[in-house]
Amino acid sequence: MITRRVLLHSFGAASVAAITLPRFAHAQGAYKGEYKMSTVVPPAFAWGKGGEIFATLVRERTSGRIHIKQYPGASLVQGQQDREFSAMRQGVIDVLCGAPVNWTSTVPQLGVFTLPFLLPDHKAWDAVMANDAVTSYYFDLVRKAGAEPLAIGETGYRQISNSKHPILKPDDLRGLKVRVVGSPMYGEIMSSMGANPTFMSWADTQPALASGAVDAQENPLEVFLAAKINTLGQKYVTKWNYSNDILLFAIAAPVWATWSAADQRTVREAALDAAKQQVALVRKLFAEDVERVSALGVAVHVPTPPEMEVWQIAARRPYARYKAQTEPQLVAKIEEVVAKTRKA
Repeated sequence: MITRRVLLHSFGAASVAAITLPRFAHAQGAYKGEYKMSTVVPPAFAWGKGGEIFATLVRERTSGRIHIKQYPGASLVQGQQDREFSAMRQGVIDVLCGAPVNWTSTVPQLGVFTLPFLLPDHKAWDAVMANDAVTSYYFDLVRKAGAEPLAIGETGYRQISNSKHPILKPDDLRGLKVRVVGSPMYGEIMSSMGANPTFMSWADTQPALASGAVDAQENPLEVFLAAKINTLGQKYVTKWNYSNDILLFAIAAPVWATWSAADQRTVREAALDAAKQQVALVRKLFAEDVERVSALGVAVHVPTPPEMEVWQIAARRPYARYKAQTEPQLVAKIEEVVAKTRKA
């Protein structure tokens, strides 16, 4: 997880950057009665629970001065989670607790952590998020995009399920209609392996699976369990860990600038604590997911190391393309950190 040291350093950088904001943005004391926070899923999911914990901690620690209200289901953007960041820029959303992969159509650079097989396991993920050079670089990207980053949680490794047959190798994806979130990179990964990607909001995905309009979907198995995706005809799961996005806690820059320095510190600490609890929830569910999904009568395949190598090779072309298109210098830093975890 991201360290408190880098966040305190980032806090100082943010304070300096705030000097350049318009004067009206510093009307400290003109707090809103409610700050709207968007989450794609409700607190029944670890992601949504992280948002709920954050909102509660902020309210308690500011004695109600800052009241963050959670709007699950991406309801502030009519369920279209790919619109969250642009809506934040427009003032519709004040607080983000979300997966940057959903915002890549608005800010492509923020999707760097989602490159296929970039973070092969939790050992690599933890080392990257604890690296000050990586997180400081990333937080600067978030600030340039218009938000103040606070803390990093985890959305969870994305696995693939389908209604047709076991997926043991890339060729097994050929011809399958796969629902993916609004990330061009995820679409290209699927199409490069012969699948037919369909971009679809989560709100539209469940009826599409139930009707057979799509054959497959990719999400953390926690989502598979909480949303009871097995009841939608999904009979086969492959736990291939192909992508694990962060969960970013962030505040719209104009909103952040209206809060006192003391409240900013309080909110940042609350985000750090919420992220820590949220990651713990994700890890617990990850440790249990194969057993729990199998108990539902779903066939779960966990690839062997040689099988994983085949998947990684199949993803090389989209990996190289999107490394170049996102933030290649940052990706190179991440690769260096991951390589050291392979040797340890």
